[in-house]
Parts: sequence; structure tokens; C-alpha cells
Amino acid sequence: MATEAAAPRARARKWRSETRLGMVRRARRMNRVLAETYPDAHCELDFENPFQLLVATVLSAQTTDKRVNMTTPALFAKYPSPADLAAANPEDVEEILKPTGFFRAKTKSVMGLSTALCEQFDCEVPNTLDELVKLPGVGRKTANVVLGNAFDVPGLTVDTHFKRLVNRFRWVHEEDPVKIEHEVAELFPPKDWTILSHRLIWHGRRICHARKPACGACPLAAMCPAFGEGPTDPETAEKLVRPGPFS
Repeated sequence: MATEAAAPRARARKWRSETRLGMVRRARRMNRVLAETYPDAHCELDFENPFQLLVATVLSAQTTDKRVNMTTPALFAKYPSPADLAAANPEDVEEILKPTGFFRAKTKSVMGLSTALCEQFDCEVPNTLDELVKLPGVGRKTANVVLGNAFDVPGLTVDTHFKRLVNRFRWVHEEDPVKIEHEVAELFPPKDWTILSHRLIWHGRRICHARKPACGACPLAAMCPAFGEGPTDPETAEKLVRPGPFS
């Protein structure tokens, strides 16, 4: 019993004594393991162009990527361009978006950003963070999704999964998404930012869940300060793994 009680304390001491250099090296090792675990990690929203990705990302708030992917084909078939969506009848758009939840607010958002695209950017999606965040309803998270996946401009997507994991990993000790973005950016070269975001999001969806992480089935267990927050028994943990896909 004494040995069992001492184990968590020993782990806690280990992470408290970790140097900055040690943490950076550990973070990069964890990224390499995630790369091996999720070699096909990618954006799970379906899109054919930057406009479609921008709208899909806005619609993904408080719903699943799977639900968005079931809804957007009808939306883009009827309104293929920003000009088309800006000129739409809001009631018709609401009817299409009902399955995504909060459909009235989302209709207002996607029509508003479509209008802004046409008024400010000649109906084209801009490819810089500063310009994207000027659009109504578009914050840094959405902007970085679009930049990284539609324009190949490196960006970190700090969603709920990303935020939870980087705090559990003790890469950061922050709750503010902008501060998290800047601190994690210092740990990795820009070329890794977009794919790192996908790997973390995939891991958060599949293994490192919010309420009960599948610690005993996690490939990062030996490097994770939060190991033990969920079941450590491999058989029990394996039952918590959600294999996906989530698109």
C-alpha cells in the first residue's frame, strides 16, 4: 500500500523538476508518437475550396464534423459562392441548417460573413489571419483552420481538445486560447503547426477524452504527466477508445 501511495507522488516530483529544455524535447517526442499513431490525421470537415471550409468551420460550433458534412452538400449545391449565400432567403438557409443546431444564429453568421467577403474582399476568402478575423463570426481558431487547410499557411487550431491536451501534457499552464496558441507555437517549428493540431484533435476525440481518458490504452502514457486521470488498466481503457472516423 505504501508503495502504491508513493507512486503518484514520485510522478508529481518528476514533472515538477522538468526543465524547459526537457519539456520541449518531451513535447517533440510526443508529437513524433502522435505522428506514428495517426499517420492519416487531417481536417475532418469536407470542403472543396476555402469558402466551403470557412462556412463549414463556422457551422461546426456546438455540433459534430459528421453532422456538418451531412448538411453542407445541400447548402453548397444551392449557394456555391459567397455572393449566392449573401443574397439567399434566410428562411431557406435556416431550413438547410436546422440539423446543425442553433440554425438561426448560424444562418445569420454564414450569411453575414458571405456579405462581408463580397463587400471587403471581392467575394474571395482572404489568406491572412489579420484579414480573416475581420469577418463577422470568425475568430483565430476558425481563421487558423482555413489558413492551414485551405492555404497551407501554418496555424494552430486551439479548440477544446487542443486546449485540454496541451494542459494535461504540461506544455502550457494556460486557459486563454490566444496565450495557448503563442506558447505552443514556441515549442514547434511552423511547418508542424497545422498537422500537430490535427494530431492533437484526433487524439482528444479518440483516446484523451475530457471526462475519462483512456490512459491505459494511450501511446503517450510514459510521457504524460496526467497519466492516471482515467483507467490505467489496458483492458478497461481499451473499451473507452473511440476509433472514428468522425467525419
